[in-house]
Amino acid sequence: MKYFVELAISAVMAANKNIATEIFVVDNCSTDGSVAFLQQRFPSIQVIANKENVGFSAANNQAIRISSGEYVLLLNPDTVVAEDTFEKCIAFMEQHPDAGGLGVRMIDGTGAFLPESKRAFPGPAVAFYKAFGLSGLFPKSKVFGAYHLGFLDEKANHPVDVLAGAFMMMRRKVLDHTGLLDEHFFMYGEDIDLSYRIRQSGHTNYYLADAPIIHFKGESTKKGSLNYVQMFYNAMKIFAGKHFSGNNRGIFVALINLAIYLRAGIAVLTRIFNRWGVVLLDIILIFFSMLLVKEYWEYYVRYIDGGTYPPSYLYINIPLYTFLWIVSIYFSGGYDKGATVARILRGLLWGTILIAAAYGFFPDSLRFSRGMIVAGAAVSGAVLLLARLITHFIQTGNIRFGEQALKRIIIVAEESEANAVYQLLDKGGYSLHILGFAGEPGSGKHPMRHLGKATDIISLTHIYQPGELIFVAGELTYKQIIEKMDMLAGKTDFKLVVPGGSAIVGSNSKNTAGDLYLSTIYSLGHAYNLRLKRLIDVIMSLFILLTAPVQWLLVRHPLQLMKNAWAVLRGKCTWVGYASPPADILSEGLPQIPQGVLSADLLVEQRASATPDPLVLDRIYAREYQPAHDLLTIFRLYRLLGRRGNSHG
Repeated sequence: MKYFVELAISAVMAANKNIATEIFVVDNCSTDGSVAFLQQRFPSIQVIANKENVGFSAANNQAIRISSGEYVLLLNPDTVVAEDTFEKCIAFMEQHPDAGGLGVRMIDGTGAFLPESKRAFPGPAVAFYKAFGLSGLFPKSKVFGAYHLGFLDEKANHPVDVLAGAFMMMRRKVLDHTGLLDEHFFMYGEDIDLSYRIRQSGHTNYYLADAPIIHFKGESTKKGSLNYVQMFYNAMKIFAGKHFSGNNRGIFVALINLAIYLRAGIAVLTRIFNRWGVVLLDIILIFFSMLLVKEYWEYYVRYIDGGTYPPSYLYINIPLYTFLWIVSIYFSGGYDKGATVARILRGLLWGTILIAAAYGFFPDSLRFSRGMIVAGAAVSGAVLLLARLITHFIQTGNIRFGEQALKRIIIVAEESEANAVYQLLDKGGYSLHILGFAGEPGSGKHPMRHLGKATDIISLTHIYQPGELIFVAGELTYKQIIEKMDMLAGKTDFKLVVPGGSAIVGSNSKNTAGDLYLSTIYSLGHAYNLRLKRLIDVIMSLFILLTAPVQWLLVRHPLQLMKNAWAVLRGKCTWVGYASPPADILSEGLPQIPQGVLSADLLVEQRASATPDPLVLDRIYAREYQPAHDLLTIFRLYRLLGRRGNSHG
């Protein structure tokens, strides 16, 4: 994400004022317009733009080969260094001639210490304890916690085995001896391999505790994902193949293979539970609610004098009703984060309407009672809401289910910068409660309350209990920001922004890809709207394919229309999309959707002699998107549905 890189480079440039440095950014074929953005924002840096993702090792080697400094630093794009980080590191290296490489104490976006800041080599025993979770259960143990060296004080300097690739400073003369990063490691494991070779060359790797940095984490791969499990443990197998021999290699590889299956299984189950757990629970609750309705209807309504419904009701009707209700709740946004009561009830209502509409097409053997359908919907709705209420109460301690409590914000900046952040949040339409700002007051014309000095943010946090602090670099130095985050870890969330920046960045979890406040919220980017857009595409495609003979009379180029319908059905394109080329969409940061058959500029061309800038129309389309807009565009331009799309030729 280019805004994390912007923050990282801004911090680096603040840290190199007294040091002659070269700054290289290697872009591994990013898709968010990072190259043009960085070249314009930082014209003095050297950007290497790869046409494909060549991997972490190869990308870093590209920059190392053309660099000329006495020291080489590998730095992740989701990091923030302090103003004195480089000076401290170089001074330490100069004081320790045996040092071949140096790592630092890292905290994540929540201020918590990252244990991978210091690690041991993953021998068979160490790998076993990590793979099977013993290192997590006993992090301070010299035996079980050896991988992250949890028994060593994180606030003290130590010789260590492994440096973290997120911040890895090395002497060039040592690299000349050991060689560069091994490009067999695509991602993960390359830092362990190079650290091992540095040690083998007779040098020492050090962990420097008093030069902390922020490493937001998750910008490359989600650590809880199946992809991470596969890449990390396969990297360990490459490492074993290079450096272990005999029985050690066999034992290590066997343990790694076992760990891959174990961790992959856990990752898959966790992902299924996190994504579908609520859905599975709702299926069970609706099914048993319908069973209760069936029992009641049998004994008190339909078969008062004896008798039961046939098994087909249990094995066909109830599963079908359950499926339609679940699908309707899903498309109504009932499973989105922060879903309201209205969305769940709306889903049940639409599901009931679908069932009622389909009921007339059922054979007589499957038509039992419309009253049972209505009663089932009512009972299911009550049970689902009760379950949601109980879950919400357990998680939050309150019963305000569906309400989104406004996050309480303190902006840490001088007044003009605090005002700029306030305007960015307001323009973006974020629902936040700005408590005020902590920093140097200015004219006092802004309605935000002045809470105190930026340097007093620790005490202000205890007083006002904000849910989040937004730091603007300038009022506090990067070093001070890192110190405050370290001291307030676990007490609040954090975001950072460079002065004049167009995005506020942070990460509330080391396992996520980061959090952003942007100056514009695009309605098209909401999961609910994307889901409805896809539903419109599928229904429209099926309608066209099923009525193909009629379409030949209605649409120009009917053969191409059939190709378009098939491409949309497969998700290769969408009926209504952007007017601008994909590269412009990426650079602008608009929500990503497939190439469209139709676009807003076609409507404008029919009404006006001069067509506005397509990118302007695309911004409006993304910002103000509603599913009805797509339906209206399709209706008005129906005869053009057979035009050739760009994504499926």
